[in-house]
Amino acid sequence: MTDAHTTTAAADWHAWQESWDRQQEWYMPDREERFRVMLDMVEALAGPAPRVLDLACGTGTITSRLLTRLPDATSTGVDLDPALLAIAEGTFAGDRRVTFVTADLKDPGWADALPYDSYDAVLTATALHWLHREPLADLYGHIAGLVRDGGVFMNADHMIDETTPRINAAERARRHAHMDRARADGALDWAEWWRLAAQDPVLAEPTARRFEIYGEHADGDMPSPAWHARVLREKGFGEARPVWCSPSDTLLLALK
Repeated sequence: MTDAHTTTAAADWHAWQESWDRQQEWYMPDREERFRVMLDMVEALAGPAPRVLDLACGTGTITSRLLTRLPDATSTGVDLDPALLAIAEGTFAGDRRVTFVTADLKDPGWADALPYDSYDAVLTATALHWLHREPLADLYGHIAGLVRDGGVFMNADHMIDETTPRINAAERARRHAHMDRARADGALDWAEWWRLAAQDPVLAEPTARRFEIYGEHADGDMPSPAWHARVLREKGFGEARPVWCSPSDTLLLALK
């Protein structure tokens, strides 16, 4: 694949990474700013060579930015999606700083396959809204057990404050108008990106398995930042609050 729309006999992992980033940015134009602040806080609280767990890692987006920013870091990526993991594994093949684990975060024993018992930082972005509140709270308990004392957990995701319905409606209308304009100019959406992945000779089979696992899209929850902060404290973190937000998304940090 030489660009987002072309396929060849062997996948071009860099091109697929770029294509995924552009598709995600259609939904979140400030996506890179979230990652910048996330890594600012990793460096501030965990130092220049952290051991990181990239939770629901997808194509390895966080890991890529982590190692560019902090080249002495190590990363364990965990995901269940065989297509996105194929891209991640292809991208980081041969990099001894990176390990990938296939696991279902809804499985109580998912952490058993990790190469380490504890991490300086656990990071995730635009992933945990696939879970409903109860399994998400359970997951937060598992994460609290993996983060070392003084370590951090950060979740960047859609977090909706249901006490502000008019603000929410105005923000959503503005955001979707922007997305419609970008789509008219040729931006790929989620469905179109996966249609192209299904046509790639390397990604076709893992993409088919991916839809067997997940279906078209999961129907999870998007509770408020206050809910996330409260539950994280209940599960064992000493401090928790947002460290960045946009009108639709929040980066919430919890300190063990």
